[in-house]
Amino acid sequence: MKILILCTGNSCRSQMAEGIIKSFDKSYEVHSAGTKPAKEVSPYAVQVMQEIGIDISKNYPKKTDEFVNESFDYVITVCDNAKEICPVFTGDVKEQLHIGFDDPYEASGTKEDILLEYRRIRDEIIDKFTKLFAK
Repeated sequence: MKILILCTGNSCRSQMAEGIIKSFDKSYEVHSAGTKPAKEVSPYAVQVMQEIGIDISKNYPKKTDEFVNESFDYVITVCDNAKEICPVFTGDVKEQLHIGFDDPYEASGTKEDILLEYRRIRDEIIDKFTKLFAK
């Protein structure tokens, strides 16, 4: 199965979703990308994923355009419709889904407050994608 996860910055939600879905089945080919990629994957996203044994520290943000000539079984947008414009993928896709999550990048407060928000979103991603892809 080939899956593309899309959001705006490709630094938090889509990176976490990519790592989580890959953990379900090593045969899944999972990519993530954004319309306006950030400079790096959020260190908070890396940390909260390491807490559950998933290493995304070598990941990097990619632009959606890199994948437009590829075919996918699923393209899934994970941005929050209320606050962002979700990317549209025009490549060959069997099924497009939208599963929105709040953007943890917008979290504020102490480091622990921010980590709590990243953990909340990570756990929501696990819950939603387990229902779709876990065997």
